[in-house]
Amino acid sequence: MRRHLSSERTRLLNHIRGLLGEYGIVLPKGGTVLRREIPGILENEGNGLTDFLRQLLRRQQARLVSLDEELSWYDRELKQQAENDETCQRLMTLPGFGPVVSRAVNAWMGDGTQFRRGRDASAALGLVPRQFSTGGREVLLGISKRGDRFLRSLIIHGARAVVCRAGTKTDRLSLWINHLVATRGFNKATVALANKLIRIAWVVVTRQETYKPVTA
Repeated sequence: MRRHLSSERTRLLNHIRGLLGEYGIVLPKGGTVLRREIPGILENEGNGLTDFLRQLLRRQQARLVSLDEELSWYDRELKQQAENDETCQRLMTLPGFGPVVSRAVNAWMGDGTQFRRGRDASAALGLVPRQFSTGGREVLLGISKRGDRFLRSLIIHGARAVVCRAGTKTDRLSLWINHLVATRGFNKATVALANKLIRIAWVVVTRQETYKPVTA
């Protein structure tokens, strides 16, 4: 249900942004900016919006507020459930793994025994780079994107936040992240971290251990 609400909210944000764009009101990507700007746009009588469109935007704004409230309620419930689940508690020791991600990974992975190793779990989620051979050497392509698309997006979103915060940290994982950002770029570093996090999550689940950061 949360997945459905989240998808609906994303579609609504994109729809509102598209409607405004048709009238020359271009907003940057991101729901925060759109939420902040809508009241002023509705009050500005000189921006060319028709009365019908203003009424439509007010209705969509109200729906957006409702979706935000519903998702906040779900997140509070998921947090409570995660705090009462030992596996989720262990998963939440991983960087980028909050209650929502931990619950989703726990539901998807179960006890982890269906995978022989962490790489198999990552491959099942579509986070392992595709490969092909040419001229006697292996060439890495983009990730396969197989498996649960929504869960993969959650993992990548969490990994992106970790990459953003890694800049000044000196633990081994952060140094690895910073090296990847410098040599391969932000997006590839984010996907590589998501791949690594699922592998670590498999170890955490199958061995019933918590994640312990390693200092450099």
